[in-house]
Amino acid sequence: MPLLLLSAGVARGEVARVEIARRADVGASGYEKIVGRIHFAVDPQDPHNRIVVDLEKAPVNRSGRVEFSSDLYILSPKAPRGNGAALVEVLNRGRKLMLEGFNRSVSPDPEAESELGDGFLMRFGYTLVWVGWEFDLDDQPPAMRIQVPIATDRGTAITGVVRAAFTPNARATEFPVTDLSKYDASDPDGPESQLTVRPKMFGTRGEPIPRSRWRVRGHTVTLDSGFEPGKTYGISYRASNPPVAGLGLVALRDTTAWLKHQPEAAAPVRYAYGFGVSQSGRVLRDFMYQGFNTDEHDRQVFDGVLSHIAGASRISLNERWAKPIAGGASGAASFPFADASVRDPVSGAREGLLDNNRMRGHAPKVFYTNTPVEYWGSRAAALVHTTPAGTADLPLPENVRVYFIAGTQHVPSRFPPVVTNGQQTDNAVDYWWTMRALLLAMHKWVKEGVAPPPSLYPRLQDHTLVPAAAIAFPAVPGVSSPRSLAAGERIANPLLPGGAGGGAPLPLLVPQVDEDGNERAGIRLPDVAVPLATYTGWNFRQPAIGAPGELVSLLGSSIPFSATRAAREATKDPRKSIEERYRTRDEYLARVGEALDALVMKGYLIYDDGPRILQRATDQWDLLVPERSPAPKR
Repeated sequence: MPLLLLSAGVARGEVARVEIARRADVGASGYEKIVGRIHFAVDPQDPHNRIVVDLEKAPVNRSGRVEFSSDLYILSPKAPRGNGAALVEVLNRGRKLMLEGFNRSVSPDPEAESELGDGFLMRFGYTLVWVGWEFDLDDQPPAMRIQVPIATDRGTAITGVVRAAFTPNARATEFPVTDLSKYDASDPDGPESQLTVRPKMFGTRGEPIPRSRWRVRGHTVTLDSGFEPGKTYGISYRASNPPVAGLGLVALRDTTAWLKHQPEAAAPVRYAYGFGVSQSGRVLRDFMYQGFNTDEHDRQVFDGVLSHIAGASRISLNERWAKPIAGGASGAASFPFADASVRDPVSGAREGLLDNNRMRGHAPKVFYTNTPVEYWGSRAAALVHTTPAGTADLPLPENVRVYFIAGTQHVPSRFPPVVTNGQQTDNAVDYWWTMRALLLAMHKWVKEGVAPPPSLYPRLQDHTLVPAAAIAFPAVPGVSSPRSLAAGERIANPLLPGGAGGGAPLPLLVPQVDEDGNERAGIRLPDVAVPLATYTGWNFRQPAIGAPGELVSLLGSSIPFSATRAAREATKDPRKSIEERYRTRDEYLARVGEALDALVMKGYLIYDDGPRILQRATDQWDLLVPERSPAPKR
């Protein structure tokens, strides 16, 4: 029988009750695990909730409130170990990622202390919180979900046209469109059902496929001639019963407010930081933009936000027919892109992510961290810090820092890196060491007022940010040039008139590189500052999966230097070989140590992580160079 906790906040909506199904110590870690379900009841007439699309069309209880519930998971330090701060991770498609990233853990549901990885987050006393916000996931643990009501027109089913795009990697006659997994076709043979095909993901319009050649049942499309790998298909059809998806943002708001302001909460805290990776980083950008950082009592929700690898994009959750599960590879960015209010030359609108009438004076301290991947493509990361047309740098607000982590990919590949869907080996440069340092910096900024490390990112003014056509990438044999790529199109913003230029092309501004092909600006980790390879945020598709002139979504490359001058000259590689750069392994590792120390001094790495960073450098050398000698002690 689950333990029931009541919340005093029910009088104003917020948390109605919490059912705790499991509560147990995580070995001898000094942490306990709290697992259950959190129930909400919100007033659709409250001004803080009126922005939720279709909330007025949801069923209400006898008190006139809309009810919904979410999965809840908390790892809470036992007194006196806690630092008073909750790290609220916005789940990525129902998955917990911060334990693996910050803690080097492999378990999403730790039972023993050993399953907490190296215990980094526990060592500093953070309360770790996850709450379901996404409705379009299968109910399969460990994925965490939210259950929201269906909107109706006074009891009559609502219908509408849904759309999605997909790019197969292999030939097939059937394709389940995951982005539409909760929207089965209600009229599969109706006039709105259309299937198009285009040769590229960006820059071309789709050609319609004759209706007699394809069928849709549920959310699976069948094409008689088969889907061709590498081509991009667009599907549309009429569906019914839209969920009130925007309640996912309310769940994040009210769970965090409950922990901060209700003494009887399962794990009360003083500070709260929102953390999101990729999809969930985009959620946090939209959470702030739409005004959810103010709760129903006009209190600030997140004191700090760490939006990681989201680029300039947001997620379209608070709308009818939302598709949060979608990857956003073919379009995810809509105006406004930057935090400060600027005029959009396309639509004429003037607004900022943090500078609009919904913010209510509750803008948090914000870190935006991005890799090169978020610059190359539809996430248009450069627009976080440039004008909407990409013609000038923008000053950052005082409460915002932007960090570009050079030479990394969206999520680090395993080491040793391998070739997957790209023409080059994947990129295994590990940015989580920097993320650990930045998390500690955020806490000091909020709690103690200690300024974090300065922003580091490419800029137009010093030519470290350039149009893709101007990239000075060296002519490495067997490596395609990225100069002719396109960025895709804006998606519409339903909060602004006319959608704020939805469909307009996005500018493609990317970080400039040095003679080795490594980015010049940003946080240059030892891998990049003392390189053994070229590390990129792009990787062209293998011919076997089609469209070899297009990029693999979210993948980077590592292109090793030749070990010797003779090998370099034999292949006509313009980059210096390893033996031309470093006389010995010891010299290489000593220079890595110097680069590491410089980053520690500036606050972009933690001293205690140095030995493991140095060990990875040793492993990289041994992978690429046959010579072996003892590594210097640190």
